[in-house]
Amino acid sequence: MGGQIPPNDWKGALNVSYRIGPGFTDDFKSQFVRMNIHTNNQVGRIYNVIGKIRGALEPDRYVILGGHRDAWVFGGIDPMSGAALVHETVRSAGRLLSKGWRPRRTIIFASWDAEEFGLLGSTEWAEDNAKLLQERAVAYINADSGIEGMYTLRVDCTPSLHTLVYDLTKERLEFAYSCLSTSPLALHSSIKTIEGIDPLAHSLVLCRISKLGSGSDFEAYFVRLGIAAGRARYTKNRRYSSYPVYHTVYETFEVVEKFYDPSFTRLRAVAQVRGGLVFLLADSQIIPLDANQYAISLNTYARSIAAIAQTHREEMRSYEVSFDSLFSAVENFTVAAREFHELKCHPLQVRAINDQLMYLERAFIDPLGLPGRPFYRHVVFAPSSHNKYAGESFPGIYDALFDIEHSADQEKAWNEVKRQISIAAFTVHAAAMTLKPPA
Repeated sequence: MGGQIPPNDWKGALNVSYRIGPGFTDDFKSQFVRMNIHTNNQVGRIYNVIGKIRGALEPDRYVILGGHRDAWVFGGIDPMSGAALVHETVRSAGRLLSKGWRPRRTIIFASWDAEEFGLLGSTEWAEDNAKLLQERAVAYINADSGIEGMYTLRVDCTPSLHTLVYDLTKERLEFAYSCLSTSPLALHSSIKTIEGIDPLAHSLVLCRISKLGSGSDFEAYFVRLGIAAGRARYTKNRRYSSYPVYHTVYETFEVVEKFYDPSFTRLRAVAQVRGGLVFLLADSQIIPLDANQYAISLNTYARSIAAIAQTHREEMRSYEVSFDSLFSAVENFTVAAREFHELKCHPLQVRAINDQLMYLERAFIDPLGLPGRPFYRHVVFAPSSHNKYAGESFPGIYDALFDIEHSADQEKAWNEVKRQISIAAFTVHAAAMTLKPPA
């Protein structure tokens, strides 16, 4: 093996020669390491802690704030920076209750167990209460790590929450950046960021809004049950895949206090964004979900997936593959969303309008799930098959296109692409119909 020899204090305890590059010879490719891994597999009891504030006018409508409390080691960032924010949100709600306030809708606070072992606590509770949640849940706000960097605020959410997020982050970042002595230049215009803008190339981006992927407790609620969901945290620059102490013994309270957020201003801003989402979703007369924003995103996603398919123009022509039905369905949805929000709402119609907004996300659920991934039932969003932390739009179509180059039967593979396009088109059109006046 070629390469430099590292200093002794860099070396581990294995009885091998350590090399660090800058390169390796061909001989290195023939080297193998045999590892014997011993794990202690046992059945253990886990505990979810659930608290509720009963809604004053619509107690049968739920807004959920949930986050896990288990950690790999000390968990100073993941999850304790988020769990602490849940406690403070509960404390704030308690103070409001003591002054006579009560939310319009029921608020559920959840502390999940065993997230690190496969999202177990949150998923089991979602499955146990699936029918109830599909009938009554307005939204789920996730409360995992509150901070993973010092670069900007990041919110991952369903498109119908975009407008609410814009308004909240504008207000909160004005406060946070004033405390950090940073000038929020052109704040109002820059806060309305969209997916794809790279903060490295856009110095005025103060909030990054992205698709939901997975890797945290919102998964079962969003991609399985079709409940509008979102998460907020302070994040790192995009050039880094993760913060350096992630899931290590060095992830302590001290690293947050000394390096990530010495003034706790960033965490306070995150707490106020998360709390703001929960309280506005629970207390607004009309649920602040925006179907127009969903229409904008659907149009973006449809054009993006069609552009990917265009890398196979000859095959598309040969197998008669077209995205026209999907574009038509997106156009139908766009018109329906615009007309829905233009309607004048009579006070007696509030409940019906809110139900249409609440059930919009459910309309994108396919009970059969994605091919090979039946747990993921959202037709528009799913975790990427190649990176579970990342979100993919129109995942059925994307996965079918991804498999094209690896398929021995091209006709069968392109037929699957066409089938997934038809499923997406049907689902988007059906979702548009849910926005039509009830009678």
